[in-house]
Amino acid sequence: MNISLAIGRPARQLGIQLQRLPLMDRWLVGELVGPLLFGIAAFTAVSLSVGVVFELVRRVAESGLPVAAAMQVLGLRMPGFLVLSFPMATLMATLLAYSSLSSNGELKALRSLGVSTWRMVVPALLVAVLMSLITFLFNDLIVPNANLQANDTLRQALGKSVAAETGSNIIYSRFSRRPKADEDGGSERYLSQLFYSRQFRDGEMKDVVVLDFSRDSGTQILSADRAIWSEAEGMWEFLDGKIVLVGQDDQATTSARFNNYLYPLDQGPMRLAELPKDAASMTVSQAISAEKLLSEAGDRKEARRLRVRIQEKFAFPAICLVFGLIGSSLGVRPAGRTSRSQGFGISVLLIFSYYLMSFIFSSLGVKGTVGPFLAAWAPVLIGLAIGLVMLRQASR
Repeated sequence: MNISLAIGRPARQLGIQLQRLPLMDRWLVGELVGPLLFGIAAFTAVSLSVGVVFELVRRVAESGLPVAAAMQVLGLRMPGFLVLSFPMATLMATLLAYSSLSSNGELKALRSLGVSTWRMVVPALLVAVLMSLITFLFNDLIVPNANLQANDTLRQALGKSVAAETGSNIIYSRFSRRPKADEDGGSERYLSQLFYSRQFRDGEMKDVVVLDFSRDSGTQILSADRAIWSEAEGMWEFLDGKIVLVGQDDQATTSARFNNYLYPLDQGPMRLAELPKDAASMTVSQAISAEKLLSEAGDRKEARRLRVRIQEKFAFPAICLVFGLIGSSLGVRPAGRTSRSQGFGISVLLIFSYYLMSFIFSSLGVKGTVGPFLAAWAPVLIGLAIGLVMLRQASR
C-alpha cells in the first residue's frame, strides 16, 4: 500500500501539471505515449524471454518445477525487467514519435511558426524525467523485494531449504586501536577479531570460528557448533565449543571445552548475514548499511564495489533522460520516416553501445581505477553531452 501511494501521488501531481501545459506540449506528449507503451511491452517481452522464460521452461521440464510456481516466479521477476525496459522504451518512443512528425512535415510547420528545435524536445525531456522518477521508485521500492520473493519461491518450489536461511560463509572483521610500539607515541588501527560462520539460519550462526588477536598473552581461537546473540547480555553466546589460547614465544598453548560461553562482540556478523548478497536485491538504504558494515569489517574491495552500486542506483534512472535527449535529437532531424522496425534496430544499437560503456566504467570503479561517482555517472554525463551536440546540430 505504501508503494502504491509513493508512486500514485507523483503520478496524480504530474497529471495535474500536464493539464496546465500548453497545447503544443500536450500534443507532443500524446504522440509519445503510444510508442512508449509499445517500447515497454516489446523490450519487456524480449528481455523476459531471454532472461527468465527459457530458464523456467527448462526447470519445468527437467526439474519438475510446478507450472503455477513458474508463473508466480515470472510475475515476481517482471518488475526487474520492466525497470530495464523503461530507458530503452524512452529512447525508442522519442525516436519514433519525432521522426514520424518530422517526415509528415508537422515539425516543419512548427518551425515556420517560430518554434525552435530546442523548444520542440522539451515535452520529450519531461516524459524522460517522469520515466527517470518511475524507474528510481520501481528500482528502490519494488524490485529488491520482488527479486528476493522470486528467489525464495523458486527454491522452495524446487524443494530447497530457503525460508530460514539468510546467509552463508559470513566473514566479519573487527578493528580496534592500540598504542604504537615505537617511541613516537600515538595509536594504530589493527585487526582485533576475525569472525567466521559457515551458515546463518533461524537466528543462529552455525560452525563458528573466532580469532581474537586483542589479548596480550597470545591469540585466542574460539570454535563452536552454534552461536546466538543474547539480547539480555549484549554479547554472543557460543554453544558446544572449544577455546584454544596460543601463547606468544615460548608460552604454552592451553585449551578448554565448554557448553556455553559468552563472548563480547557486537551484532555486526548478524547484520551482515541478514543483508542480501546481491546489490540488485537491496534498497538504497540497505546498500548504504551494507557498505558501512563492510567498511567497518575491513573488506575494502566489497565496500568499494557497493559504493559503486549505490551510485549506480541513482545514475541508472538518469539513463531515461539521456536516451530521451538522444532519441528526440535524432528524430527532429529533417530526414526520412523511421519505421518501428528501424527504430527498434537503432535503439538496440544505441542501447548496446551505452551499456557497454557503463560496464567498462563500472568495472574500473570496482577495481578502484576511478572513483565510485565517476564510475556511475561518467556514462550519463557523456551521453548527455553527446545528446546536446546532436540536438545543436539538428537545430541548425
